Amino acid sequence: MARVLVAPQAVGDLERLMRTHSLPPDTKDRVRRSLQPLTRFPLLGTEIEGGRWSGYRCVLGPWRWLIVLYRFDAESDTIMVASFEDGRSSAAAASSR
Repeated sequence: MARVLVAPQAVGDLERLMRTHSLPPDTKDRVRRSLQPLTRFPLLGTEIEGGRWSGYRCVLGPWRWLIVLYRFDAESDTIMVASFEDGRSSAAAASSR
């Protein structure tokens, strides 16, 4: 099973979203649960093509608007969560421009 790590920048992204979006106190637990399937299926997310996040993958959760951007390193069997973004924003990685 793959190991999931969260980059410090992603932690900051999530904490910012918790403040600006008035997310509930159990947000981090919800996010942890939504990342759990990646431990068994690390390629579950859609691969992003082009742009800054090219080569990353994304999944949604725990809310349909929350984009989780990550990379999977097969050699170390590790998933690195790089960012959490509000998919409703035009600046989001997976937005259509």
